[in-house]
Order: sequence, then structure tokens, then C-alpha cells
Amino acid sequence: MLDNVTINQLRAFVAVCDQGSFSGGARKLRRAQSAISHAIKALESAFDVELFERNTRKAQLTAAGRSLLPDARAVISRTEEMKNRAGSIAKVGAPQVSVAIDAYFPRAHLIDCLRTLQEEFRTAAINLRITAMQGGENLVLEKVCTLAVAIENVPQVNPDAIERRWLCEAKMVTVCAPSHPLASTPTPIPVDEFGRHIQIVVTDNQPGAEKTQQGVAGKRQWLVNDLGAKRDLLKAGLGWGHLPWHLVGEDLAGGQLVELERRAWHLGPLTFVISQRRGYDLSPCESRLVELLGKARCIPKKARRRPVPGKGAKSLKARA
Repeated sequence: MLDNVTINQLRAFVAVCDQGSFSGGARKLRRAQSAISHAIKALESAFDVELFERNTRKAQLTAAGRSLLPDARAVISRTEEMKNRAGSIAKVGAPQVSVAIDAYFPRAHLIDCLRTLQEEFRTAAINLRITAMQGGENLVLEKVCTLAVAIENVPQVNPDAIERRWLCEAKMVTVCAPSHPLASTPTPIPVDEFGRHIQIVVTDNQPGAEKTQQGVAGKRQWLVNDLGAKRDLLKAGLGWGHLPWHLVGEDLAGGQLVELERRAWHLGPLTFVISQRRGYDLSPCESRLVELLGKARCIPKKARRRPVPGKGAKSLKARA
């Protein structure tokens, strides 16, 4: 019998409760009082309970009525939400955003961006992929994603098909655990000394990914394809490596990691770019997401917009 419950019956039930009488509910819904009475009776029949006391002049709820009233309000609210969403879709279409985000991008900022996007585009459907190295641009090339947040120094998969735009920069730091030998080495530390110890390096699963590298001090390397795994290995004292400051700021403050000072070895900021297929026009929802992503709090004060290297530029496939 519950299949026979209608939204109009629930509206009549709530209206009578809010107005305190059947006549008041009828006025609120601009319906005949007999129609309201019929709706309530049909609802009681479907629920097999009495919603109102029959021996009072006012519309007084029974225990069952008091228990079911919040559910009725919730169903009406969800119905209104569904109607509004359907109206928005009918008017502008259902926004869809398929984006691949490099694992090095600040996760907290990404979440803030998605929260804001959800508030502004309530009907938007998000397809989010967390990738490393060339993984994001491969998804764009395969049309699985329309956008990718990639690292500037990672080689473009296909420069003729994909274009890049500068997005933001993040500070990088060189770290190790307090128990690691480098933590007690006099600073600044030369490159040769770094090369004597195992370096944890993030790479992807592409063949030959380890051949072109940057920020690598020597041949003693452990390759991992997960940023979280790299951080865990460093905190365990199994090696040293470079990580974005936004990821290890709390670890440094809490003493789980220590920052290492390098001698005559410059480590620039991590530069993020937006990658998309050439000629692709961003939707308003996608444009807004790009705008939000570019406001990352990890941008150094001295960071400046600079051109993105194109085809043939020096790049890397494994990030130290």
C-alpha cells in the first residue's frame, strides 16, 4: 500500500500540521478542505495508522503522526531538491568535470576547490583521478579526462595534441627522518654525500620512466609509484628525498622529519600546469575549477608566472 502514497498527500499532512487545522491546511495549499481530508484519509489507509486524533476539534497528532511527520518533511524536501536539480539540468545541462590530478598537488586545497565547486554547481558530476607523472595527460589524450593537473618538468605525452598552461607553484624541501645518518651530517650537505645514501624517488609505471631524472643525486635509488609510500619510507628512516612542503609541514613541525640543507644544489619549486586537448573549449564549470586550483596556498611569495617548456624542453620522468 505504501506505493500508493503521493507527494500531494504528504504535503497535505504537513500543511495541516503547520496550520493546526484542516481548514488552515486547505487555505495554505489553496485546495478544498474536502480534498485535504480525503488526502489524509488515503495517507492513513496507506500507512495503516491514524495520523490525527478524531475526538478533538483541532488537528492534534497521534503518536504515530508525530513519529512520521519528520519523515514526511524529509521526503518533501528531497522532492523539492530533485525538482530544482532537474530544472537546472533542463536549463543549462548537467555539468561534468573529468580531471586528473597529480599526486603532488596539495590535497587539502583540492578538497576546498571541489567543495566550492559543489556549492556553485550543485548538479555537477565529478570524475576525479589521482595520477603520477604522465598518467594524467595520458587520460586526457585517451579522452577519459578533459583536464589534467600535471608537473611542468614531466615530458608531454603528445605536444601536438595537448597544450599546457601555468597553474601554480609549490615549495619543495629535502627531508629525512631524524634517525637517518644525513640528519646528523654537518650542513650544508654536498651532492656527493647525498649520493652515498638511498634516495626515495617517485616514478610512474611507464616503460623507461627512470631514464630521465632531475633532482637525483646518485645511483642508489628506491623507486615507488605512490607519494604516500615515499613519505612513509622517509619517515621510517629508509632513505632521503624531496617532497612538497605542504605535504610534510606537520611532519617537520612534529619532528618526524627534518629538513636537509643542500650545498651548491638548487632545488626549484614544483610547478603545476593545466593540460588539455588543443582546441578544447572549457565549460563554465571547468573554467571555474581551473580558477580555484590556481589559488593554491602553497604558492611561494616570490613565485612568478613563467613560460611552460614545449616540445624538446628538458624534462623528467621520475621525480626525486
